Amino acid sequence: MEVWNLVFTQFDKDEAGNYSPLPNPNIDTGMGLERLAVVMQGVDNLFEIDTVQDVMKHICRISGLEYKKDEKKDVSLRVITDHIRSTVMMVSDGVIPSNEGRGYVLRRLLRRAARHGKLIGINDAFLYEVADTVIDCSKDAYPELAEKREYIKKIIKLEEERFDATIDNGLAVLEKYIEECRNSANTVLPGEDAFKLHDTYGFPLDLTVEIAAENGMSVDTDGFNKAMQEQKDTARAARKDGSSWDSDEIYTFENVAPTVFVGYDTLEAEATVEGVARKDGSACDGIGAGENGFIVTDKTPFYAEMGGQVGDVGEVISGGKTVAAVVNTTKTGDGHYLHEINADAPINIGDTITLSVNKAVRSDICRNHSATHLLHKALKEVLGSHVAQAGSYVDAHRLRFDFSHFEAMTPQQLSEVENKVNEAILAGLDVTVQELPIEEAKKLGAAAQFGEKYGDIVRVVSMGDYSIEFCGGTHLTNTAQAGLFKLLSEGGVAAGVRRIEAVTGRGVMEYIHERDEMIAASASSLKTNEHDLVKKAAAIVNELKDAQKEIEKLKESSARDEAKNMLSSAKEVGPAKLITARIDGRSADSLKTTADSLRDSLGCGIVVLASLDGDKITFVAMASKDAVKCGAHCGNIIKNITAVCGGRGGGKPDMAQGGGKDASKIDEAVKKAAEIVAEQLGA
Repeated sequence: MEVWNLVFTQFDKDEAGNYSPLPNPNIDTGMGLERLAVVMQGVDNLFEIDTVQDVMKHICRISGLEYKKDEKKDVSLRVITDHIRSTVMMVSDGVIPSNEGRGYVLRRLLRRAARHGKLIGINDAFLYEVADTVIDCSKDAYPELAEKREYIKKIIKLEEERFDATIDNGLAVLEKYIEECRNSANTVLPGEDAFKLHDTYGFPLDLTVEIAAENGMSVDTDGFNKAMQEQKDTARAARKDGSSWDSDEIYTFENVAPTVFVGYDTLEAEATVEGVARKDGSACDGIGAGENGFIVTDKTPFYAEMGGQVGDVGEVISGGKTVAAVVNTTKTGDGHYLHEINADAPINIGDTITLSVNKAVRSDICRNHSATHLLHKALKEVLGSHVAQAGSYVDAHRLRFDFSHFEAMTPQQLSEVENKVNEAILAGLDVTVQELPIEEAKKLGAAAQFGEKYGDIVRVVSMGDYSIEFCGGTHLTNTAQAGLFKLLSEGGVAAGVRRIEAVTGRGVMEYIHERDEMIAASASSLKTNEHDLVKKAAAIVNELKDAQKEIEKLKESSARDEAKNMLSSAKEVGPAKLITARIDGRSADSLKTTADSLRDSLGCGIVVLASLDGDKITFVAMASKDAVKCGAHCGNIIKNITAVCGGRGGGKPDMAQGGGKDASKIDEAVKKAAEIVAEQLGA
């Protein structure tokens, strides 16, 4: 067995075939730890070394199999063993299952392992249990595994459960496609079918390929890729035709240098107009008064929308007068800042203008952005180190922060997080910014922001000793400038991803004003003062409960009277007595209670009742045991009479329920019930 295979990594080969020396040449020995363990422990492959065998033995216990007894099942045992080990490590590193990037790799590993579990007879979720053994085998070398044990198991179990819902539908469709191919003597599954499985049922292509191979077939992957590309092209065309657009595809400015951003240090700057474009993306020399479009300048204090932060708004000033309003700022991949303007006067290429950012709006954005950093840290402290940013959005009105977590936060946790953020604000922590080599920044413990790409030099934002993160956005200079932080909501947005929305500064003031107005209006409606509002509301709730009890008593009394009248109208149908009636204004539960009472009073009897409550039609049928023995079947009665009203229903021989759509046919349906019962009892 090959143990030592030296690879000397020395050059970077570019597309033209040129070799450039790497700044840090290195040698890869290929001598992995597990490869050495195979040698030292005298086994044939890495699946037989002690730590890996512990994992496989756990799978064998769950499946009731023994390794090396059935080669086909051994393949599944090895796949599961390999994939669950990788999965545990990835989840521990903060990766969560998703449909893109490393999250998609994790999802594919988990789902392939889960499917191989089904192939060896494990139909319930089990990978999260095997994760315990993986953690126990590796926790000495990777102590963070033990710390994150419950989180790792929860994420794996959630994905297993999601896959269970997916695979059942997808497998049924795939089996149908395979059968169609067999019937037409075709050994290649069409790419369109594979794409439909992927697009409609969430069925991964590699899983389709694997199952097809097990059935002696292949998959037209070229056709799959073509269908995938067509969908992307259609989506791109829709974006261009609609309100959504891609600035890199639409707005290009030849011979224009990238815009220099100066907005970290100033909110106003003199600049030269270097490029102009209309809203449709076509280049032009200028924009006239009353027109809308985009201008690109040599430098700008306007922050462009990126990293979850919205673009700045403000004014274009020329000759001491405002000549245009800047309503948004975005940035192309070429580094051109697009100032979207509504012009009040002509603006042309070559003009010297003053760009002025709206200070109040920028300040509000900074409050919310800085608060997301404090929130991120507070969430880690309250929920655990597994919390990682999964997206964010900040504007002048509120902040939104998505993060990895497997369950809803409790009221106590939400309160603790809110308090921690406010404590950091009240502490008046200085907000400092440094530009550092990325490796040096990582050593400081700086956290990377979701979805951002970083160069060799990164911008690090620190808030005292409390928070330190990579960030290119704009921020406060002291946390106290945020004023206060108020958490508005917390909820799930995807499997393993939660979302918090909150406000700061002026947003908190608006929140308080709205609450004050709501409290005052509520107190006025309840005819009490604000201080006694809770006491008054509780008293009214108790009064309503008492009134409801009285109403129920009256309903019961009325029902008894109705029951007596209906009992006297019971008809003899063969060996049984039959009651059919329409009682409007009754809920389904009330109708069932009445029918149950009548049935018990009839002896051998059948009761069929109908009700129109608002716009809801309900039918209920009940039969005694003796009536059922004589041939009565409530399920069939309801099935037939609900059809008269354009509805549906059914149930057991002794009890059934259904609904309808056409209220004008209720009486006809009730009348038909008597005919059906007579037919069932042979009367």
